[in-house]
Amino acid sequence: MSFAFPESSPFRRSDFIFGVATASFQIEGANQEDGRCESIWDRFCATPGKVANGDDGSVACDHYHRWEQDLELIAELGVDAYRLSIAWPRIMPQEGQVNQKGVAFYQRLIAKLNSLGIKPFVTLYHWDLPQYLEDRGGWLNRETAYKFAEFADIMTQALGDDVYSYATFNEPFCSAFLGYRFGDHAPGLKDDKWGFQAAHHLLLAHGLALPKMRENAPKAQHGIVLNFAPAYPADPSNQADVEAADFDEQQGIHWFLQPLVEGTYPEAIRQQQPLWWPTILPGDLAIIQQPIDFLGINYYTRHVIKAGDHGPEHVRLAGVERTDMGWEVCPEAFTHLLTKLNQRYQLPPIYITENGMAGADKLENGQVIDQQRCDYYQSHLDAVAAAMAEGVELKGYFAWSLMDNFEWAFGYDKRFGLVYVDYASQQRVLKQSAKYFQSFLKQRKEG
Repeated sequence: MSFAFPESSPFRRSDFIFGVATASFQIEGANQEDGRCESIWDRFCATPGKVANGDDGSVACDHYHRWEQDLELIAELGVDAYRLSIAWPRIMPQEGQVNQKGVAFYQRLIAKLNSLGIKPFVTLYHWDLPQYLEDRGGWLNRETAYKFAEFADIMTQALGDDVYSYATFNEPFCSAFLGYRFGDHAPGLKDDKWGFQAAHHLLLAHGLALPKMRENAPKAQHGIVLNFAPAYPADPSNQADVEAADFDEQQGIHWFLQPLVEGTYPEAIRQQQPLWWPTILPGDLAIIQQPIDFLGINYYTRHVIKAGDHGPEHVRLAGVERTDMGWEVCPEAFTHLLTKLNQRYQLPPIYITENGMAGADKLENGQVIDQQRCDYYQSHLDAVAAAMAEGVELKGYFAWSLMDNFEWAFGYDKRFGLVYVDYASQQRVLKQSAKYFQSFLKQRKEG
């Protein structure tokens, strides 16, 4: 039981980094311990009707208490790296106040990873904004960008070069658009213009934080993680569908990547939806467009788009393979995305910082057979290798996720993990997919 890659595969090279990923709110629990303050996700979970089954992150995977055994589990998998995020509410539970207990938790975690020979990849913000900042407007308030830069300064001073790689943000698309535009995520607001304004402030925060981060951790890598779903026209012969798919990518991909690399936002947004254009102050784009050492890309699925009366509309194709999220399995779109971005932009080295799928996993006779996930990883790793063969500079790949966890608005209904979590007992069980990774990485080491 292992992945099958040719002898010449880049994945067989010891310098290609394989890792697993998690996020603080999704696994830690302990939401009222050791001085942590309320986050926007605590508030969102407490709002009736927002999260499936009324689930919340108060216990999650209890990683705050079980972190040592979880890191031993990661070591057992044989991966090179672990991508985690820092809970801002643990670090600054009040404005201007640093909570040393929160800082010490992450210092211990990073020290243990280094002692195990596992490279720490740290994401500073994975969606859990302190609620006191949301009370002042959250990411709609320009001041929050400066507050993030302070937080990034504190954490990179505390962890320094013990961290191999820092990302400012995970998926600003989700923070901005799902949080402030579509209302599906915390804080649950719905306004197109708000979504684009929040996105601008998130990217501004990234730019404001970078100089301090580089100063505090000069040997570490510094970058950002963006999520992309390439768009395909429902009818490629219909010009309206082609244009709708292009617009879907302008707002979902290029709105976030173009300012980072080229210092401009896509004009298509201003031309087609002038009322969505955010307030941008002189100099903002120069702050955003600073060199980054790497770009993290998260990929799960593609969009199929048709022209609707009110803009692009998603089409659900019949007869295609889907995951437990209802997302189409489409590895060839992954290759296409990577090669297209590589042709369009002058990109820094890339890490695939998330890729994976939700399955309706069951623990039976002490094991979890998740063949669909094994096949998903095989086909998507093959897709990555195909992009590398076409000249995309790709340094590593992280499976999402290490273990089943709190899946945001879906609560505990959706399982993405390589490791099965029985939430009642907090027992961890390696799924078949985890054993595939373990077996391949063991072969590679011995090979």
